Amino acid sequence: MAKLCEMGTTYSCLDTKEALTGLRMARMAIGRGQLVVVPTDTVYGIAADAFNPKAVQALLDAKGRGRQSPPPVLIDGIPTLSALAETVTDEMTALVREFWPGGLTIVVPARATLQWDLGDTGGTVAVRMPANDIARELLSETGPLAVSSANLTGQPAALTAAEALAQLGDSVEVYLDGGTASESRSGSTIVDCTPTLEGKPVRILRDGVIPREAIRELLGSIAEDAE
Repeated sequence: MAKLCEMGTTYSCLDTKEALTGLRMARMAIGRGQLVVVPTDTVYGIAADAFNPKAVQALLDAKGRGRQSPPPVLIDGIPTLSALAETVTDEMTALVREFWPGGLTIVVPARATLQWDLGDTGGTVAVRMPANDIARELLSETGPLAVSSANLTGQPAALTAAEALAQLGDSVEVYLDGGTASESRSGSTIVDCTPTLEGKPVRILRDGVIPREAIRELLGSIAEDAE
């Protein structure tokens, strides 16, 4: 049964009927510009409509972050990458074919025609396709979502909906409880792919669940190999 309180509503996605209700309520909340907490294959995330600037700002405010820390964007399938990226290089294609869905976030040049405001992105967008059925089902209904780890800045990333609720409270409208997200608090590995536009190796911006050795083996080299 959904847990109703002043701090948002939690729906157990371990129960099929309640999961359907929770996903519907989450979709409606996103449509209203509100925030939703969802499980992913790494840690729980706080999500907002990527194309609603007020919703994205609410996400940053809920976490206690400024515009200098724009959230990544989650998508439900590889084809969507081409709709968000100005250019998709061979290296980008190789990475997503190998590691998506999964714990890899790639930074790519954003299409100049996109009507969104994620913060101070410098013309780029960080994109990931999560390996979590609940998250992807929501994404299939809402389209791309701005999603950051569901915790206050400086605090541990949430591995459960309850941990997210304890930190974010009523700043979030709907919490989707999919059980424990992962066995550790490691987030996705973030790889800057923009150097490949100039024929240079990718640069790893943050180590995460995908080892840099696996990325090096796939692409042949990463930026640190030339340093």
